[in-house]
Amino acid sequence: MKKLSILILLFISAAIYAQKEQVLEPKLENIAWISGHWKGEAFGGLTEENWSEPSGDSMMATFKLIVNNKVTFYEIEIIREVNNTLILQIKHFNNDLKGWETKDETVDFPLKEITANKVIFEGMVFEKIDANEMNVLVEVV
Repeated sequence: MKKLSILILLFISAAIYAQKEQVLEPKLENIAWISGHWKGEAFGGLTEENWSEPSGDSMMATFKLIVNNKVTFYEIEIIREVNNTLILQIKHFNNDLKGWETKDETVDFPLKEITANKVIFEGMVFEKIDANEMNVLVEVV
């Protein structure tokens, strides 16, 4: 079982960017380490996130949050290669699969930077701790 830690931030600290590593090309193969079945704690409950391997110019994931043994919400997430960069897009759903966003709307996180152990999107960061642990930092405005 892989461990997922989600950290909620009111802002992303400059400390995240303090240690400059070699910047990698915006290619899915450089973030393939995100793939897998991850579990963790966040938002006052238990989280579960399943990321696919890169294929078809994308990666996809499902996410759910369980609080007091009840699903609070779900997400469908994709990371796509578009115009020589990557974009993370999310759609949220209540526990009855009624969507939060309108039919054609997604919550988009443009790519800022990729290093060997970090994928930095505007508003969300995936950080590889080791093969079995990843932190996800989410900016909440």
